[in-house]
Amino acid sequence: MSKPGRPGAGKHKKGPKVGSGGQGRQALEGRGPTPKAEDRTYHVAGKRKAAMERKAAAERRAGVTPKTERPARKPKPAAGDAELVTGRNSVVEALQARIPASTVYLAQRVEFDDRVKLIIHLANGRGIPIVEVTRQELDRMAGADAVHQGVAIKVPPYEYGHPLDLVNKLEDAGKTPLLVALDGVTDPRNLGAIIRSTAAFGGHGVIVPQRRSVGMTASAWKTSAGAAARVPVTMVGNLTQGLKDLKARGLFVLGLDGDGEISLPELELAAEPVVLVVGSEGKGLSRLVTETCDAVVSIPIDSATESLNAGIAVSVALYEISRKRAE
Repeated sequence: MSKPGRPGAGKHKKGPKVGSGGQGRQALEGRGPTPKAEDRTYHVAGKRKAAMERKAAAERRAGVTPKTERPARKPKPAAGDAELVTGRNSVVEALQARIPASTVYLAQRVEFDDRVKLIIHLANGRGIPIVEVTRQELDRMAGADAVHQGVAIKVPPYEYGHPLDLVNKLEDAGKTPLLVALDGVTDPRNLGAIIRSTAAFGGHGVIVPQRRSVGMTASAWKTSAGAAARVPVTMVGNLTQGLKDLKARGLFVLGLDGDGEISLPELELAAEPVVLVVGSEGKGLSRLVTETCDAVVSIPIDSATESLNAGIAVSVALYEISRKRAE
């Protein structure tokens, strides 16, 4: 007598069915890796890729180089982009120098020592908004290498004028222009020192070229010790052409160089409208700028001293020019 089995027992034989091996292997292996979105014709990214390929093919047929094949250009940073001054001492000095800060950033739960209290006091006194941010956000804003100590200020882009507009204002006011132009000076501290000397010795403005030159950074503002708020910094696209334009307006272009043919004490053009041009300490004046100058002036110094940096050279020259103008 046979034993009753489970329902359906004996209806199916053990082992794979004939011809089912491929199906079993496919079930075990799955469908493979998921295609990228751009490789799926039904996906939005796939449709976008197909459209771009059709457009590129059409441009090739028309003899136009597709944009996707053109070399990418890095965006040129605008002169005077906004920047951050970080660190408690630096922020205090910047605010005391009346740098035109637009925002003060404080990290959450920052330790309120005397410097932080002074920063808040100075900011409130000038009506500068104070924004509280997370320390992680301040880390991101300041950059990986900056030590912000929980404090930073934002300095907006500097608004440069044009030297010819400045000359117009000076002439309308009955003043004899005395300007300083920078040729290849890249240290913002030198720019700040030159602005400070220009203000101290009766100068009216500073000229910087758009390329290969320092701009008005927070460091330049700080070094000027507040003089940048009184002395305008103007900008030209090309320094040589800018000097030629000023010469056409009746200004004398005087270059400062150790090998100048005229010694500063012997200068006879001090009372005239003057543009004083200074080069970098290492390279001095460029050839084109030297050729544009009406005269190249040297500062007599001890033979044991090789040269003066740009800031000191301008200070000495401006002092002598202002002294001669006062005679």
